[in-house]
Amino acid sequence: MTSSPLRIGFVGLGIMGAPMAANLIKAGHQLFVHTRGKVPEAVAGSSATQCVSARGVAERADIIVLMLPDTPDVEAVLFGETGIASGLSAGKVVVDMSSISPIATKAFAQKINALGCEYLDAPVSGGEVGARNATLSIMVGGSEATFERVRPLFELMGKNITLVGGNGDGQTAKVANQIIVALNIEAVAEALLFASRAGADPARVRQALMGGFASSRILEVHGERMVKRSFDPGFRIELHQKDLNLALSSARALGVSLPNTATAQELFNSCVAHGGKAWDHSAMVRALEKMANFEIGQKAG
Repeated sequence: MTSSPLRIGFVGLGIMGAPMAANLIKAGHQLFVHTRGKVPEAVAGSSATQCVSARGVAERADIIVLMLPDTPDVEAVLFGETGIASGLSAGKVVVDMSSISPIATKAFAQKINALGCEYLDAPVSGGEVGARNATLSIMVGGSEATFERVRPLFELMGKNITLVGGNGDGQTAKVANQIIVALNIEAVAEALLFASRAGADPARVRQALMGGFASSRILEVHGERMVKRSFDPGFRIELHQKDLNLALSSARALGVSLPNTATAQELFNSCVAHGGKAWDHSAMVRALEKMANFEIGQKAG
């Protein structure tokens, strides 16, 4: 139990949102929640109050957290007929922890600021495991004063918490993060596929690489998924596609070329064409395996 529990709203209780909300509840805060689907048992069986609309959450809470799939979802929840904006009063804080467009984020922040409220964009990295274990990396855009006000809540959900800059800069950092993650997945997939096709044991190759300069969290976690053929999400390919779309469209507007990001997106597109939009993003390896007509772990001929 915290010494000074807060009234917190939480909208979006999916794979990531549910454990994040559960960590806030465990710390003793009073939560008001709303989600599109069924409220997960971890939250439904807690002290949290379920609200019939996002407006109801905003009316009751002082700090309102969003964890939603994409930019249109955030816009609808914020500014729809029964959205958060319609329930806000001056002095409240909206914290969007979704991964969405940096450009749209700046526009959303201006609209919320015009209501006398503060806005932080605070996307996260670390996946379901990080959400459950409260070890997420949190990249924040907004004013320093508002960041310090909300920091105690961030510390209940994550470990590496950084104020990157103004509104939109948190989302920009997250897009950069997703570029790095996608390209690392592609590199690990190529390496393990090469090793396996050459006749080496991919599990032992991965173990050997973990002790050298090629070591990474992607090799550790997703390399193991590739070897064990474990592609339940995690983080769905369709969501990583969305993030890379943000990267490529923003790069186009900035006049920047991201050739390897484009390649990674095409590999995700191939996975989706084979029914894999809900696979974990580590399953990008399956697109490479299709081209090689060989799966990691298969006995080389």
